[in-house]
Amino acid sequence: MTNFAAGAAQPTSPVRLADRLNNVETSAIRELFKLLGKPGIISFAGGFPDAALFDVEGIREAALAALAAHPGAALQYGATEGFDPLREQLAAFMAAKGATGVAPTDLIVTTGSQQALDLIGKTLISPGDKVIVEGPTFLATIQCFKLYGAELITVPVDGQGADVDALERLIAEHRPKLVYLIPTFGNPSGATMSRERRRRVLELAVQTRTLIVEDDPYGDLYFDAAPPQSLLALSAEVPGSRECLVHCGSLSKVLSPGLRIGWLVAPPLLLAKATMCKQFSDAHTSTFAQATAAQYLAAGRMPATLARVRAIYAQRAAAMVQALRDTLGAAITFAPPQGGLFVWARLTGANGRCADGGVLAQRAIEQGVAFVPGAPFFARDPDPATLRLSFATVDEDRIREGVRRLGVALAAAQ
Repeated sequence: MTNFAAGAAQPTSPVRLADRLNNVETSAIRELFKLLGKPGIISFAGGFPDAALFDVEGIREAALAALAAHPGAALQYGATEGFDPLREQLAAFMAAKGATGVAPTDLIVTTGSQQALDLIGKTLISPGDKVIVEGPTFLATIQCFKLYGAELITVPVDGQGADVDALERLIAEHRPKLVYLIPTFGNPSGATMSRERRRRVLELAVQTRTLIVEDDPYGDLYFDAAPPQSLLALSAEVPGSRECLVHCGSLSKVLSPGLRIGWLVAPPLLLAKATMCKQFSDAHTSTFAQATAAQYLAAGRMPATLARVRAIYAQRAAAMVQALRDTLGAAITFAPPQGGLFVWARLTGANGRCADGGVLAQRAIEQGVAFVPGAPFFARDPDPATLRLSFATVDEDRIREGVRRLGVALAAAQ
């Protein structure tokens, strides 16, 4: 009999973690949130929509309508592929933005678009596979793809999104399993790929038989002119490109993240395997949430909701841009956002000021303002001078006060 008496050597833990966890770290953003309990802090850190802008009445009516129209289906187990009325509404939602060739059966409903990314990792990535992502890109994508053992290669981003010349060279050199892009109002860069570049990406996909993953959670959040059509919509103009394209969509930023409604459009083989893997993880996305979202979209409330949030986010973005220029001046450089939720900026070190986003983040917390340093958004070769500021959840007066505090923090960080 094993001796567990006091003083005896204790057995080692029975918990032996999977080797794949060696490739990932806790999210820097989630860790930062632990510091945000300080009373009065102004946060530019989160990538959230503003809860005050949720169409609560519309969602309430949609939930009641879902229970009235589909009481059994809304509260019962459902098909892994998704609730058919929602798939029909999502196909129509995309068609209204130019993606007219998507049938309801061409998509599956996911528990947020982040589950779609996880399903892509599960179905496509084997340890050692090369995957090209933007530098910088969505932090959760870096973590997800690393978890499945991907070797991440980064393509640089400028004001028009991913550098397609560089992407062409990287594809030729590395023959990646897939390329992951956020073409419209990228997180964190805020950059939007030009229509010309989008066509080139699709043509390159066809020429090299490379799978392109388009993540599009922010495309509806434009401030003035609408952005170029999605890769999914433009694929109709580039023969053969649709079979090289995966599209991830979400209602989280435009309706409610609490509903956890995302979707995945993919070639039939990949869609079937993703559906199988989803069966193993959560069986199906909440049928009640799906039925509610379907009723909301069918009621035609989304255009008014989008118009409202676009106008408010545009005002907040303009306030942040002006405050940064007035307060920090030559110490920071950035492109004014044309949509989305973020200002992506770089510290210049002008006049001997701090040029390290991580150092400034700590000083900023001390002054009662928070943002996310930019380095974690790079899969490799991080730029420590970068930072991401979200204007979405803060009103204009608090934006100006938060930037004033940021200026104090910058002075203290020298």
